[in-house]
Amino acid sequence: MNFARLVTRLGSRNTLVSSFHSTTPLPAHHVFGRAGMDSLNELYRRISPVGDPKISIVPILDRWIEEGRSVNKEQLVSFIKKFRYYKRYYHALEISMWMTDKRYFPLTSGGAALRLDLISKVHGIEQVEKYFNDIPQQLKALEVYGALLNCYVNVKSVEKAEAVMQKMRDLGFCRETLTYNAMLNLYYQTGNFENLDALMHEMEENGIAYDKFTLSIRLSAFAAVSDIEGMEKTIKKMESDSRVVLDWAIYAAAASGYTKAGFVDKALEMLKKSEGLITGKKENSAYNILLTQYAATGKKDEVLRLWELYKKKAKIYNRGYFSIISALLKFDDLESAEKIFEEWESQNLTYDIRVPNFLIAAYSRKGHLDRAETFINRVVSKGGKPVASTWFHMAQGYLQNNQISNAVEMMKKAIVVSKPGWKPTSESLASCLEHLKREGDIDKAEQLIKYLLDKDIISLDVQERLLNRMKEEK
Repeated sequence: MNFARLVTRLGSRNTLVSSFHSTTPLPAHHVFGRAGMDSLNELYRRISPVGDPKISIVPILDRWIEEGRSVNKEQLVSFIKKFRYYKRYYHALEISMWMTDKRYFPLTSGGAALRLDLISKVHGIEQVEKYFNDIPQQLKALEVYGALLNCYVNVKSVEKAEAVMQKMRDLGFCRETLTYNAMLNLYYQTGNFENLDALMHEMEENGIAYDKFTLSIRLSAFAAVSDIEGMEKTIKKMESDSRVVLDWAIYAAAASGYTKAGFVDKALEMLKKSEGLITGKKENSAYNILLTQYAATGKKDEVLRLWELYKKKAKIYNRGYFSIISALLKFDDLESAEKIFEEWESQNLTYDIRVPNFLIAAYSRKGHLDRAETFINRVVSKGGKPVASTWFHMAQGYLQNNQISNAVEMMKKAIVVSKPGWKPTSESLASCLEHLKREGDIDKAEQLIKYLLDKDIISLDVQERLLNRMKEEK
């Protein structure tokens, strides 16, 4: 279980890491009333379809004004938050900049804080620092420093985050639980548990109240190092504090700690408590995580029981099928996983190649290469498109079974369809190149190396070294 992911599920990611500005888009009628809805909808209809971040929406905004139309601040801020919610950060930033660059609305502390967050997502931390330095001093309020701290937390820059935290102390801004939660989360994410303890002690000394997120981070930190006593004290504190609203993720975090430490019975007890608290919008996420949790305890019957409950309680999407198939494959239960796959196909959901990839990987890993090939043909016939990992699973299977020529062909297919950021393992790639050298097939080796360069998997430097090595041994 990834503790960091679990902690962020205890609330919105931005709340946890101390975002000092709201990011959830409000329904438009709450902002404008019904009278302003027509204008709002028309402008939004113009800018919303521009999904490509390389295409600017500024000309559309300019044209709106040229037509004699008006805008108001609340309208534009609602667009920014809506785009941000859907991860359209570039266009959200464009609206933010347009508002002040055109001098329609003066920059505020809240606007600067929101812009810092958007700049971090679009341009990175260096541009965040440059922009922060340009913000007028009178606007550098709590929310602006909080946003800067948030940016450093997101990139796990401990020293710079600590420097901002100290500046906030000096300015008298460190009176908020959210501020401390941001640093606590950073210390947890980076494994600085001593600093985490010291910061919680500082909160106590300064009378800064703990909240659910504070204690949840503390709980996850104890779980990460299998400190059972610390976990149990924290759980007891949370259960006895009327201000803490317990939810499923808290007990799931405890279950992870118990499982890691080998206390399966206690883990199951926590998972049962977690199940009893699943409600609302995040129920799919809860069931997906608990399926994985039950699989980690080694209890297949509990996995199957929860799956049946999940189907009764919620509409299951692709991620739910990821969770159940991967859970069953941990028990090497190919037969049950295949039945779930057929169930997934019958649901007519978006054909996500990651679902069949679980089975393709399992077949390849177990040496059932004919079944894997047949399965890929089935996927293609259903409209699925194999991706790099599909072919790489096959390459791995062929390598394990000493069918190196086939592995080389699968590796080439993987590289050709790969997307930026994907890389084969160095061991598998080395095996393929070594085989081609032994066979004296230097042309194929050079072609494979060229594919790697074309996809930015290797640098020109590495390509030259590999080619030189091939020529030396030719």
